[in-house]
Amino acid sequence: MEMHVVTIQKPDDLNFILGMSHFIKTVEDVHEVLVQAVPGIQFGLAFCEASGPRLVRFSGNDESLIQLACRNAQALGAGHSFILFLGNAFPINVLPVLRHVPEICRIFCATANPTEIIVAETEQGRGILGVIDGEPPLGVESDKDIQTRKDFLRKIGYKLA
Repeated sequence: MEMHVVTIQKPDDLNFILGMSHFIKTVEDVHEVLVQAVPGIQFGLAFCEASGPRLVRFSGNDESLIQLACRNAQALGAGHSFILFLGNAFPINVLPVLRHVPEICRIFCATANPTEIIVAETEQGRGILGVIDGEPPLGVESDKDIQTRKDFLRKIGYKLA
């Protein structure tokens, strides 16, 4: 077995979701739930088919995000994995509906951080072992940091005053 580190290539502020699914139907189902969940969402989705023609299947409504998803899916090369890049939406807006897509087995991460994916490769193929999302903590939050966090969440509307 060989181990690889695949760095997700993307603009700094762009959010993505990485997951596992079990069927090519995922591509159409994810497309449908995204456009229903968030009006005006922009996205690009790529799915690594694990049998048959073994193609990178894709969908979306933003050509640059679709191309980005396809490039990253090819770099990962892990069967039944999918990568979804989001524009005009955040993971928090779509994770609940993605969790209800019957084919989706697992969500590895949802982030805009610099991300590395640990991939194992055997004679059979490649699989995702884990995710390195961002950087390690620099310390524990202070009382001032707690207040800053709480103020921020209320300012952007995720918590009530």
